[in-house]
Amino acid sequence: MTHSEDARFATTEGTIYVSKPFRSRTTKKLRAMITFEARKTHFDTTNEASGTNEFRGFFTLFWMSLFLFTVQTYVSSLEANGYALSFAFATMFSRHAVTLALSDALLVTTTVLCVPFAKAISRGWINYYWTGAILQHVFQACVLLVTVTWTFQRQWPWVQSGFLTLHALVMIMKVHSYVSINGYLQSVSRRSKDVLAELKCATASVGGWEQASRDATLKKAEIEAQTDGVPTPMDTSTPNTDGMLLKSFTDPQTASALRQRLVAVSRGSDGSAETARKALNEGEHGCEEVEEVSVVNVLAFHPNELVSGLAKEFLDLDSELVSTGPEHVRWPQNVTLRNFVVYQLIPTLVYELEYPRTDRIRPLYIFEKTVAFMGSFVLLYTVTERFIIPLTPTPDQSFFRSLLDLALPFMIAFLLLFYIIFECICNAFAEISYFADRLFYEDWWNSTSWDEFSRKWNKPVHTFLLRHVYASTRASYGLSRTTAMFITFALSAMAHELVMAIVTKKIRMYLFLMQLIQIPLILVCRAPVIQRNKLMGNVVFWVGLYAGFPLLCVAYVAY
Repeated sequence: MTHSEDARFATTEGTIYVSKPFRSRTTKKLRAMITFEARKTHFDTTNEASGTNEFRGFFTLFWMSLFLFTVQTYVSSLEANGYALSFAFATMFSRHAVTLALSDALLVTTTVLCVPFAKAISRGWINYYWTGAILQHVFQACVLLVTVTWTFQRQWPWVQSGFLTLHALVMIMKVHSYVSINGYLQSVSRRSKDVLAELKCATASVGGWEQASRDATLKKAEIEAQTDGVPTPMDTSTPNTDGMLLKSFTDPQTASALRQRLVAVSRGSDGSAETARKALNEGEHGCEEVEEVSVVNVLAFHPNELVSGLAKEFLDLDSELVSTGPEHVRWPQNVTLRNFVVYQLIPTLVYELEYPRTDRIRPLYIFEKTVAFMGSFVLLYTVTERFIIPLTPTPDQSFFRSLLDLALPFMIAFLLLFYIIFECICNAFAEISYFADRLFYEDWWNSTSWDEFSRKWNKPVHTFLLRHVYASTRASYGLSRTTAMFITFALSAMAHELVMAIVTKKIRMYLFLMQLIQIPLILVCRAPVIQRNKLMGNVVFWVGLYAGFPLLCVAYVAY
């Protein structure tokens, strides 16, 4: 793995963009986001690695088997009933289609309100900590409350109610990430200005800004001479949310220097941090901010520990305000309506200043995913109407027979739904939005524990929970890993239970309890005997997944 000049790391799997993690004296969060450039999903036909996989023939076999199974189902239905499908289920979920579409459009449009809110935060009209954070959570709660109330008021069938509720949760997560990241960057920006003001005052004790720059330049040249002319990046070690040390690199060639304005500000300063801060706030933004970083970059080599320490802290803070991609987007230039609309199209729940991008849209690729979506949906519809709805359990039926009848149909439906969402829909939206990171899932089918499954099968939600729940609670409240994991699982379980309550019009807490039970199961799966026997762990995982879906159906429908 090699480190490039703009915080990118070239690996055998692609290029890693790393946002530099740190914890300063006043910032509220600690975050470290790593993304890969141009990753593809496992089942993407353009994925070269999957095309050479030894088991690629089983993928073809799976779809051929499903096709033959569907044809056999249609032929049997024609012989017995005179029609292939009754379309009773289609009639049910197509009801109120116009009202549902308008409701969903209004839901998506409402999220645009967070753009002027983020603009107010960027201009300092609202302090995100904690006024903005409170307003943000109130808005999110109102969106969810209105959505749930609307679904109950309309008395929609379970498909419409479940869809709108799930989409509302997705929009809430997107809005939360967008506002919280911009609010976090507000605190980083303010702290960076404070540190820069302190740095300017500190240079007064070593001969002033110009003298400090000359001394630092000589020191830098001396270091480069000792390293055969190769600049050594300044680095600081900071703890991550798990207590591990992380390196934060500051590139010495961030931009060319703009010394004149900084020198003028320094000469006009009365030596106080407050005066320097005001002078900085009155300066222009854009490229001049980049030039400030270049000037301070030299001071990171200053022999005085106070000056070099403040310079390093400023560079660490400032690096959080600039994206590590090729565009080098600087906050708050990202707070625009266009940026938010693009973010809404990108299939991710975590906001970043810049994402890895593709260079073009491939119409044939979108057509391929559209055809795959339609074909998979037909298969899903067939399985649901022919093998799930007719076998819907009732209280007088045998509990174990219901589990046996529904286990295989539910598993097939789950696999098809997974493929539709994460392979077809997410890839299509990624192509439309030029989004290059297509790792929406990993090889969850090889999981040997439930925590591995939760990490791999739904990467967008996992990434959101990791950054905005798990890491956030650990950094903000100093919680242990176990406590933060419990809070993360509890929040996820409550969201799942809410969806089940809306779909079934019942509050039973079955799914909530089943998800919380995963926590002790995770600890059990970490036992050495299971860790050594991967096959046993995988068998236990699949048995649990096979039994879980029909068990939930029987529990919620019959009881």
